[in-house]
Amino acid sequence: MCNFAADMFQQPQKKDAMTVERHPLQPFLPPQARLLMLGSFPPSKQRWSMDFFYPNFQNDMWRIFGLILHDDKDYFVDLPAKRFRKDLIVDMLIRQGIALYDTATAVVRTKNTASDKDLEVVEATDIDALLRQLPLCTTIVTTGQKATDILAGHFGIAQPPVGSSTAFTFDGRQMRLFRMPSSSRAYPLPLAQKARYYAAVLT
Repeated sequence: MCNFAADMFQQPQKKDAMTVERHPLQPFLPPQARLLMLGSFPPSKQRWSMDFFYPNFQNDMWRIFGLILHDDKDYFVDLPAKRFRKDLIVDMLIRQGIALYDTATAVVRTKNTASDKDLEVVEATDIDALLRQLPLCTTIVTTGQKATDILAGHFGIAQPPVGSSTAFTFDGRQMRLFRMPSSSRAYPLPLAQKARYYAAVLT
């Protein structure tokens, strides 16, 4: 679903004795997507429960979607296997017109954690290239502070408060950047309240 060059997905390199990680996933870009959701960077592979975005079983993104769309936080969860149901998630995203990627394509984990505060961005994503592959997209949603920092800096706009948006123009297209709370459990907000923030944009 993406025409990005293959060299974006190279093996880890060394930078000043630290490992530079390249993004392990291609952008998920349904051609009819009207909304692009951007995080920072995936967790390390040992934390994955599926081969897709927000794969850490302790991350609540797909529980948020379950609450919003089905009033069931476990709708996209395979509880016995402790995995997310990628097939249902992908079908839902296509139907809802939602594209996914992250704001960094290469990072260093300065403390070997999945936390945004421990990510040093070596190479930012070409956001303009993503948007040009999504001609119907008029909304960007960031799912954390680092992603918001990068997006606001890239477009030269003010950062919206959590749950709010900032208007801007891209290639003559009227756009809005929405700042959502992180779906990480480290972000101190109940799941139901996070879902209410996301529902205001996604429904």
